[in-house]
Amino acid sequence: MNHLVLLGDSILDNGAYTAGGPAVITHVQRQLPEGWCASLSAVDGSTTDDIHSQLKTLPPEATHLLLSVGGNNALLRADVLEMPVASNGEVLLLLSEVVRDFELGYRRAVDACLGFNLPLVVCTVYHGNFPDANYQQRVAVALTLFNDVVIRVATEKHLKVIDLRLVCTSPDDYANPIEPSASGGEKIAQAIVRAVTEPAYSLRGAYVLAA
Repeated sequence: MNHLVLLGDSILDNGAYTAGGPAVITHVQRQLPEGWCASLSAVDGSTTDDIHSQLKTLPPEATHLLLSVGGNNALLRADVLEMPVASNGEVLLLLSEVVRDFELGYRRAVDACLGFNLPLVVCTVYHGNFPDANYQQRVAVALTLFNDVVIRVATEKHLKVIDLRLVCTSPDDYANPIEPSASGGEKIAQAIVRAVTEPAYSLRGAYVLAA
């Protein structure tokens, strides 16, 4: 029996936001082929620093891991998007400091997952669905830097990547500006099942999946 464990934040632990509809874990369990099961260790609100505690509860029968984390790291530093600055250069410097800190935490989280010697799939951070178009554009630009970290680390470690920016592409995919709805969760689950059950085409670099 293959046992997939979901690690991370509310992208996976979205049951509180589906208005009674199925959560991501439910969709995954329904879509996995025979001979597979899945369990949820992800916790709403988690950051990269919380992955180590999630791994402490990893079921002993786990055979595959999926990690989706980083959105809350970005939210905790969303103040950078509103800071008054004297120049564009100052903006870039502020963002570089934020992303440097994220990369340190993200690498620790990925290395902790890899320490179990199980196949690992990671996810990028989607752009969300903010009502203010100007703010949405700033979020998308800032998250490009976070997602660069995810893809670079995945490439270095030869990991599959689910690019959630290409999975959740409709306003209906979101229950609010930052959480996946039941329908968005279904699309995320479809990408997860593909990622863990389909073979990678190459062992070199990263294998990036969309919807």
